[in-house]
Amino acid sequence: MFDTNGECGNFGSVTTIELGRVFKGIDGKMIKTKEFFTTAELAEKLKMNVQVITRKVQAGEIQAYKIGKDWRIPEEAVTEWLEKQSNRKPEIPHPHVVTAPQQPVQSEPLPAQRSKRKHVLDYILAQFEPNRLYTEEEVNRVISRHHQDYATVRQEFLSEKMMERVDSHYRRRNGYKVAE
Repeated sequence: MFDTNGECGNFGSVTTIELGRVFKGIDGKMIKTKEFFTTAELAEKLKMNVQVITRKVQAGEIQAYKIGKDWRIPEEAVTEWLEKQSNRKPEIPHPHVVTAPQQPVQSEPLPAQRSKRKHVLDYILAQFEPNRLYTEEEVNRVISRHHQDYATVRQEFLSEKMMERVDSHYRRRNGYKVAE
């Protein structure tokens, strides 16, 4: 870190560089310090070959800054690169209000055979809480996550007495037991 004389120090196995003593942004808040790794430090930390890290930096896979002959890699760039290499899909934040229905899972019509149709309807109905009132829009949104034709499914819920209308709202019937 820069000491009070402005000299750069080495703390532990990782060289840290504090970007300026006090940088102020437009809003007047201090920019947080960043930690940087050399290619050798990062290779050691990740148990990888230095040449592999250097090639990835030169190819732009890992964001870095070239200072003289050496590369400096910000810690957040390492994290970002590692996330891209992850076998887990990134979590997408869910908004509190969904305006458009999501892509339906099933785009084919409901099964014609009663027992199969009932099984599909039971699965979708299980997404609704018993005795809670839902607006038609809420019902459509939940159904559309599982089936494209939400109007038909909603009507089937009513005709099969799985749901009931209360004023302008829908409710999963209290006495209806979803097959498990």
